[in-house]
Amino acid sequence: MNWINSLLNWTQSNNTLLWWLFAVSVAAFVLTPVAVAWILTRLPPDYFAKEERRPLGAWATHPALRIVVLIAKNLLGIVLLVAGIAMLLVPGQGLLTIAVGLILTDFPGKFRIQRWVVTRTSVWRSINWLRKRAGREPLKRPASA
Repeated sequence: MNWINSLLNWTQSNNTLLWWLFAVSVAAFVLTPVAVAWILTRLPPDYFAKEERRPLGAWATHPALRIVVLIAKNLLGIVLLVAGIAMLLVPGQGLLTIAVGLILTDFPGKFRIQRWVVTRTSVWRSINWLRKRAGREPLKRPASA
């Protein structure tokens, strides 16, 4: 029973931290699905249909910008991964936040994994339903899927 008293004392002494964790958890719960829907509706229809991803034209004209964006995107992805793991224990969208963190980080084979996940029948139907509601053209299915 001593550990329960220790836990209660810790929560009372870290009340501000717990409220911040709660606020971040609620924000992630609300904002993550909105952000994912926004990104999915803005993808070009042939995004997953091509074998290789094409680099954006802006990267060639602004190489310094590319480095800054890549570092910021990967750092945000790592923060979301850690937050998602924490949300597995506290209220929040832990798995969804982990998924968004993985999407933001760069690692070898990531595009192939993304194509495999989105071409699962239920995911594919859901994405194209979302795109239809947003007035967007459906995604073109990859030939190898």
